[in-house]
Amino acid sequence: MLPVVAIVGRPNCGKSTIFNRIIGQRLSIVEDTPGVTRDRIYAKGEWLGKEYNLIDTGGIDLSNEPFLSQIKQQAEIAINEADVILFVCNVRDGVTAADEYVANMLFKSDKRIILVVNKVDDISFKENVYEFYSLGFSDIVAVSSTHGIGIGDLLDMINQKLPEKKDILYSEDTIKFCLIGRPNVGKSSLTNVLLGEERVIVSDIAGTTRDAIDTKFVKDGRDYVVIDTAGMRKKGKIYEATEKYSIIRAMAAIDRSDVCVIVLNAEEGIIEYDKRIAGFAHNNNKAVIICVNKWDTIKKDEKTMKLWIQDIRKEFLFLDYAPIIFVSAKENKRVHTLFEPLQKTFDNYTRRATTNVLNDIILDAASLNPAPKHNGGKIRIYYITQVGTKPPTFVLFVNNANYLHFSYERFLDNKLRENFDFIGTPIKIIARNRD
Repeated sequence: MLPVVAIVGRPNCGKSTIFNRIIGQRLSIVEDTPGVTRDRIYAKGEWLGKEYNLIDTGGIDLSNEPFLSQIKQQAEIAINEADVILFVCNVRDGVTAADEYVANMLFKSDKRIILVVNKVDDISFKENVYEFYSLGFSDIVAVSSTHGIGIGDLLDMINQKLPEKKDILYSEDTIKFCLIGRPNVGKSSLTNVLLGEERVIVSDIAGTTRDAIDTKFVKDGRDYVVIDTAGMRKKGKIYEATEKYSIIRAMAAIDRSDVCVIVLNAEEGIIEYDKRIAGFAHNNNKAVIICVNKWDTIKKDEKTMKLWIQDIRKEFLFLDYAPIIFVSAKENKRVHTLFEPLQKTFDNYTRRATTNVLNDIILDAASLNPAPKHNGGKIRIYYITQVGTKPPTFVLFVNNANYLHFSYERFLDNKLRENFDFIGTPIKIIARNRD
C-alpha cells in the first residue's frame, strides 16, 4: 500500500500550486481567491523511485462560515489519513493566528510534519523564513511554488519522511480483488454474499486505521482476497462525517488489487461519477469487471440486459475489454457468476505471450496495414517482446518512437486482443528506438 502525504494550511498560501508542482500537472484548482479549493484532491506523487498518494486540502480558517468549517473537517480527515503532512505557510504574511491554530492541530496529530514556507520568490524574503521556527517544527523548507524554487529540496525531505512500504504478501496465484463504486450500490451486501456461501474464510487481516480490510477465502480450490472498501463519495460530499472510509482508502485498495470490480446500481442507472470511479482503476492499469447490482429491483424483458450492455459499452468506452455481469446481492441471485470472470480476468492479467508468435502477428499486421505518417515520418516495427505482466506490457523496437500515432497503437492493441485472450485486462504498449 502506498504511503499518504497531505498538504494542509490556511487559505491562499499556495497549497494547490505546490500540489501541482509535485505531481507535474495542473490538476488542482489554482485561483487567487481564499477558499477556492473546497475538496481534497488526490493524485500519485513520485520522486527518485518512491511513490505516494498525495492529498490537496481546502484551507483551514478560523471563520465559522459553513463551507469553511466543512473545509476544516475534511482537512482533519486528511491529517488522520496521512503519514507525512506538508504544513504550508506564506512568508509574505509572516506567522498568523491561523498558522498557529493549524500548528496546534498538527501537534495533536503526532504525525511527521514538514513546514513549507512558500512564496519565497527572491532573496529579500529569505530572512523572514526564520520567523516560522516559532511554530515549533524542526523540518522547514523554503520554496517558491510559482517558480519551482526549493521544490527539489522539499521532495527530498518528503522521501526521508516516508515510512517503508508494507505490503501483505500472498502467493502469486492468489486473486486479489476489490469492489469499488458509489455509496449504496450494494458493495457491502455483495461482499457478505461472496463470503457467506460455500466459502472457507481463512483470515481477516486489518492494517492501520485507514487501511481497507483484506479477507482471504477459498472457493473451488482457488485462493482469493477481497479487499473491502467503502463507497467513493462525490467530491462535494467527501467531507461528510457519515463517511466511514474516505476515498484515499479506496485508492489504496485499488493499488493493492489485481482486479477491480466496478459496481453499478441498476435502480439508478449509469451516472457520470461511475465513470470517474472506473477511471481510477483504469488509470492504475488494473484488470476490470463491471458488475450491475440490484438487478432484481427493475422491470425486465428479453431486451433489458442487451440494452444495458449497449449503454455500458457506450458510456465506458475506455473499458471495452471489461466483462459485464448482472447480480442481485440482496436476493443472492447470479452472484456466483462473478467467479468465472474473476478467474479469467486474473489469468489474462498475468498472461505471457510467446515471443515468436507475437512477432508473427504484429509484423504481419504492420506489413498488411502500414502505419500512417506521423510527426514527419512513418513508424517501422522491427521486433516486439513482452516485458511484464499485471498488466501485460509489450515493447516495440522501432525506427523512431515519435512516429507512433495513438490510433496505430490502438490498431496494434486490437491485433493482440484478436490473437490472445486479454479479456478483462488493459494492455501497455511501449515504443523504443532500436538503437
